[in-house]
Amino acid sequence: MTAAIRRALFSPGVSAFFFDDQRAIKAGARRDGFVYRGAPLTPGFRAIRQAGQSVSVLLVLDDGQVAAGDCAAVQYSGAGGRDPLFLADAVLPVLEREVRPRLEGRPLAPFREMAGWIDDLRVDGRPLHTALRYGLSQALLAARAAADCRLPCETVCAEYSLPLVPGPVPVFGQSGDARRENADKMILKQADVLPHGLVNAVDGKLGRDGSGLRAYLRWLARRVRRLRLSPDYRPVFHVDTYGTIGLIFDQDPARVAEFVASLEADAAGFPLYIEGPVDLGAKDRQMAGLRAIRERLHALGSPVRIVADEWCNTREDVIDFCAAGAGHMVQVKTPDLGGLQHTIESVLHCRAHGMEAYQGGTCNETEVSARLCVHAACAARPDRLLAKPGMGFDEGFTIVHNEMQRIVRLLRWRLEEGGSGAETQA
Repeated sequence: MTAAIRRALFSPGVSAFFFDDQRAIKAGARRDGFVYRGAPLTPGFRAIRQAGQSVSVLLVLDDGQVAAGDCAAVQYSGAGGRDPLFLADAVLPVLEREVRPRLEGRPLAPFREMAGWIDDLRVDGRPLHTALRYGLSQALLAARAAADCRLPCETVCAEYSLPLVPGPVPVFGQSGDARRENADKMILKQADVLPHGLVNAVDGKLGRDGSGLRAYLRWLARRVRRLRLSPDYRPVFHVDTYGTIGLIFDQDPARVAEFVASLEADAAGFPLYIEGPVDLGAKDRQMAGLRAIRERLHALGSPVRIVADEWCNTREDVIDFCAAGAGHMVQVKTPDLGGLQHTIESVLHCRAHGMEAYQGGTCNETEVSARLCVHAACAARPDRLLAKPGMGFDEGFTIVHNEMQRIVRLLRWRLEEGGSGAETQA
C-alpha cells in the first residue's frame, strides 16, 4: 500500500535569533543594548532588529506518523538579492489556502519528485517564498524517510545514488557578537572550524585600517594554543567580514587581496578562510570581484582562501560562481536556496567542479531545520557544516554535533548488520 499524507497542519513559531536590517547596520546604525537605534532601510522591516519567526509544517501520514519541517529565513532577509522578510502572519493564509488542499490525500512519491512539485507551485504567478519551500521540503523528506523506515540521509543517498559514509562532516561554530567568550567555548568543545566572528561593521570590529581583525586573529591563535587539550587540535579559522574589507579599500580587488593575504601572519599557522571580503551590490560584479581577489591571492602565493556568500543565493547562482571561479569556497546558504534538494545538489555540484562547499544557513533557523540539514550534509558531504541555530554556540553545536553522531553510529550499525537500503561505504 502506498503511503499518503492524511493531514497537513501549520503552526507559527519563533526562530533561534532575529531578523536584522543589514543595509541599516552597514549604514552605521548604532547599538543600544541588544537593539539598534534608527529607522530601518530594507522594505518590510518595522525596526532594524526584530524577532525572528518560523512556521512548522506537520504532515500526518495515513499510518499516524507525523513528519515535520520548519520554514525559516536568514537573519539578513531582504539583503543581497534574497527574498523579502518572512512573517508568519503573512504566509499562514497562503499555506492554508494554496498548499494544504494540494498536500492532503497526496500519495508519497520520491523526495526529489515531491520537492520539485513544491518548487513548481505558483501562487499569483510567483513561486512560494524560499522559506516556505525550505520547510515544506524538509517535511516531505522526513515523511518519505518515515514511510520507508529509513533515516533521511539514507533516503537522500538512495535517491541520488550516493554512498552512505558513516563518518562526520567538519562542524563550523558561529560566535555572534560574543566573539571571544564563544571562541573559548568552541576551543573547549573542539569545533573543527571557528569562530565566524560576525565582522559586520568597520568601526569597532574590522577597524578603518583592518587592525581590529588583525588583533582578533592574533588573540584567537594564542587562545587556541593556550586552551587546547592536545597539540593535535588545529582548527580552521573562518571569519565572515560581510563585505567590510572592500569598504576600507575602495572595493579595489588588488588591495583587498593584499590585505587578506597579509592576515596569514596574524593567523599564526592556522588555516584561514575569509568570507565575504567584498559586497559589490550585484551578482555579476560580485563574481568578477571575487574572481579577481582569488587570482591576486594566487599570484601572491597566499594560502588564505575566500568564501562567497552575498549574491550567491540559489542553486543557479552556485553553478555560476563555480564556473566563474568566484572564490575558493561557496556558502550554500540553506534557507536562501528554498527546497532542501537544492542544498544537496549545490554541494554535489561544488564537489564535482573543484569548489569547496560550506553548507551554511543561519542562526535564525530552528532545531528541526538544523537536524534535517545534518542529514543532507551526511549524504552530500560538504567540506564544512554550520552549527545552528542561535548565536550562543552551545545550543546549535549540541543540536548539529549530536545529530551527526547519532547518524554516524546508526550507519555504522547498518554496516555491521550488512548494509541498508542504500549502499554503505566504510
